[in-house]
Amino acid sequence: MNRLPRLLPLLALPLTAGCDMVVLNPAGDVARQQANLILWSTGLMLLIIVPVMALTVLFAWRYRAKNQQADYRPDWDHSTILELAIWSAPLLIVIALGALTWVSTHTLDPYRPLGRIAAGRPVPAGQKPLEVQVVSLDWKWLFIYPEQGIATVNELVVPVDRQVRFRLTSSSVMNTFYVPAMAGMIYTMPGMETKLHAVLNRPGTFEGVSANYSGAGFSDMRFPTLAVDPTGFDRWAAMVKGGGRRLGQAEYLALEKPSERVPTIRFGAIDPALFGRIVQMCVRPGQRCMSGDMHTKGAMEKAPEDLGTSPHMSAPHGDASGKGEPGDDSNRNMTRLDTRALPGARPTGRG
Repeated sequence: MNRLPRLLPLLALPLTAGCDMVVLNPAGDVARQQANLILWSTGLMLLIIVPVMALTVLFAWRYRAKNQQADYRPDWDHSTILELAIWSAPLLIVIALGALTWVSTHTLDPYRPLGRIAAGRPVPAGQKPLEVQVVSLDWKWLFIYPEQGIATVNELVVPVDRQVRFRLTSSSVMNTFYVPAMAGMIYTMPGMETKLHAVLNRPGTFEGVSANYSGAGFSDMRFPTLAVDPTGFDRWAAMVKGGGRRLGQAEYLALEKPSERVPTIRFGAIDPALFGRIVQMCVRPGQRCMSGDMHTKGAMEKAPEDLGTSPHMSAPHGDASGKGEPGDDSNRNMTRLDTRALPGARPTGRG
């Protein structure tokens, strides 16, 4: 009876037969290609793992102490055939894995627009990607649809068989946007914009999660992803559009405050420039956008009269003390620091 609790996990294994492993059975072509990559990589590695495990058991049995018929060769130290098998097989597998990784890395680059919406189905000519702007907040997800002029919180709706171009950023800390049925995870970072191109090929409701720990409300930072037909998407967008609520600067700043287990919120109108200001971290009144802070003249852009006028401590002040004496120790230093004067002490120059 004491062994029964240990056997319970094994008895429960048949119950998992009906579970849907979404990573290996996704609903989107990008995720499908990623699943195939996992299967191919695993299969190639098993070409080494399985023979090694089988031979380990075989050798242990064949050369056991009681087997008097096994050959005893204490002076044996080389076999050309064995050496070729040991080195050539792993080398070929590494080459195959390298080629597979190189091709898939370029094909599945998240910044790269899709070349097809499914196997054997190229992107229809003239089909424009649906743009969705994604902002990870504490602890919820904001989705902005600039073309439709709407926004939602913790609800993502996309049309089936249409490429979706995600533009992603974060309001505070690094996070990860992940819809396993659709595509691989992509990071969101404050002050930066990342991109992801993906598609869903069958209707349904799929789970989206945050895959990077970001604080107390991380575990509830989930959202449903609904894949609907194009007509259903248009109806949903029209329904949200008629909601009447507008997402502007004040509404976003209120939404930005940390909160947990936030229900679905819909906005029927948006500030078109909001996402750009979120990326530039200048939503709050009086904040200077990062693009303005970073747009400074480099040394190659400055006029000759502007050079050498920086007020920092290491800026040169007159000729170096060793200018007239080539052997002076001060010539070993490329700068001349003027140390800050301490109370009661005279400032001194240090070569």
